[in-house]
Amino acid sequence: MSEAQGRLPTPAPCFEDSRRQTGPNLYFARPGVVLEALGPRAGDADAHARWREHVLRACAALAWPAPELRVREHASGAALAFTAPEDRLLAATEVNEWAWCAAVDDRSFHAPGFPLVADEARAFDTLRRAAAAEANPALLALLAAAEAREVPALLDDDALSLGLGMHGRTWTLDALPAVDDVPWDALGRVPTVLVTGSNGKTTTTRLLAAMLRAHGLRTAHSCTDGLLIGRRAPLEVLDSGDYSGPGGARQLLRRDDVQAAVLETARGGILRRGLALRRADVAVVTNISADHFGEYGIHTLDDLATVKLTVARAVAERGWLVLNAADPLLRAHGAQAAARIAWFDARGIRPGSDPDTADDPADAPAPRCLHLGGRLWLHVGDGGTHEGSVHDLGAIADMPLTLGGSAGYNIANAAAAALAAHLLGVSVDTIAETLAVFGRDHADNPGRLQRWRFGDLRVFLDYAHNPEGLDGLLAIVADAHRDGSAEGRLGMILGQAGNRGDAEIRDLAAAAAAYRPDLVLLKDIDGYMRGRAAGEVAAVIADELQRRGLPPDAIRPCLREQDAARELLQWAQDGDTLVMPLHGYAARDEVAALLDALEAADWRAGELLPSVG
Repeated sequence: MSEAQGRLPTPAPCFEDSRRQTGPNLYFARPGVVLEALGPRAGDADAHARWREHVLRACAALAWPAPELRVREHASGAALAFTAPEDRLLAATEVNEWAWCAAVDDRSFHAPGFPLVADEARAFDTLRRAAAAEANPALLALLAAAEAREVPALLDDDALSLGLGMHGRTWTLDALPAVDDVPWDALGRVPTVLVTGSNGKTTTTRLLAAMLRAHGLRTAHSCTDGLLIGRRAPLEVLDSGDYSGPGGARQLLRRDDVQAAVLETARGGILRRGLALRRADVAVVTNISADHFGEYGIHTLDDLATVKLTVARAVAERGWLVLNAADPLLRAHGAQAAARIAWFDARGIRPGSDPDTADDPADAPAPRCLHLGGRLWLHVGDGGTHEGSVHDLGAIADMPLTLGGSAGYNIANAAAAALAAHLLGVSVDTIAETLAVFGRDHADNPGRLQRWRFGDLRVFLDYAHNPEGLDGLLAIVADAHRDGSAEGRLGMILGQAGNRGDAEIRDLAAAAAAYRPDLVLLKDIDGYMRGRAAGEVAAVIADELQRRGLPPDAIRPCLREQDAARELLQWAQDGDTLVMPLHGYAARDEVAALLDALEAADWRAGELLPSVG
């Protein structure tokens, strides 16, 4: 449904969603709007041509600059996007809806105030009134002045910020200053990093923020757990919840006590609104793997790679794009995404030694961070030769985050963070010192590869929200289980957010079934049902686990995450291994607190658990 037409009970049959793109986005480097077309005409080239003609005529009638237009066809329809004046994006969504409805002659979408499909002259009158009501010439003047002075701007529905962090000021949109009244000399930037990818975003964000704090900067970071700030631990938690979108980024960058910011940037926020920042110093893409297919016309890994690489727009001219050389999609799609690219590689092979990667980008003269010979090496490229300095960041097995070197994905996260920190000016010694301690304390990386041991019972708590992440976690668990020479059982909790398709949910179950768990407790994820009924996702997982050979008595529903964790602990025996992928914030914190209390009390498997409350 259109944001401008939110009063309507349903969208038109010919489109599903119409929204603003308030920053650099999948379609353009500047703001615009996009409409998700549906139905049999969504892929009609003639209809697309008529849509273009209608948009151009409407923009001319509104005296708007000629827009850029783009049609992106996909398996479920087409996305129709065009650029528009930044102060009239809501009106632009109405232009988009009218243009598409007119292109396919769909007259079903009508309400008071909506431009008439059948009467172009009256439609343009309606659109002019909407655009005039939204127009803010003072805002446009300030944005133009900021761009001319290379001062970053942050804009939302309520406020405009010029400058970032300690070098920024914010005004409400109804009380904007004149251009000459802005203290331009006091405005500027702070170091900023965007971190995206399918797995490892939060860990990389937290580790990089820790490096910047060790460098002496009061650093804020946003992630799927919340908004945090501080110069050293313990950090101040400004808010809890999923703040991996542009709204969380703006909240942090508007604080006058922020000296640096690391911003987790998730797929959903990119697709819904675009990026909060038009320019960042560094953007990191950790990897690409299957997740969230079907939303906003994203159906393939190539689609997903393109979405994640939207962050390259923020560093295209002057910043650095940090990419994973071990990811074939990033090698294929990322090589031309920005002027300056730095590569990290956790595979532990010499670049070019594998015939399949003979032209490995990690062997480029640009800065890179590599895992070789059990150590992490930072190569400071000189931009033209292979003679840049090489720095030893330490033995990987000694870095707590890597779990003795067995957590391959965390080796990659460490390499990504180290490389980004170097590009921001953090010293090699500070990077190495942070890697040597980060992850030793549970507070460093809550909810990610946390582990407890109660005698010979091992417990792992992690996020592991997609098949690749779960497989990586279970591989580590299997290694730890073998290293302990234990012959106990494997028990786990398993669930998935409701907005994944059944095929994705089954893929997650297949990843779990490959490790032949002795007990799987099936959960719902509070706050992530996304339209599914209670137990619906669990039923899909149960069916796939049985199809993969797990016996019915090894599968039990226990839908509340906290209850599932307690039931798994009560089931456990000495020598067992328990895996708890937990996703609800309250559940994760409650279970982690329980495990900490059990550890402090020297609890052992088979003993009673403390009562709840």
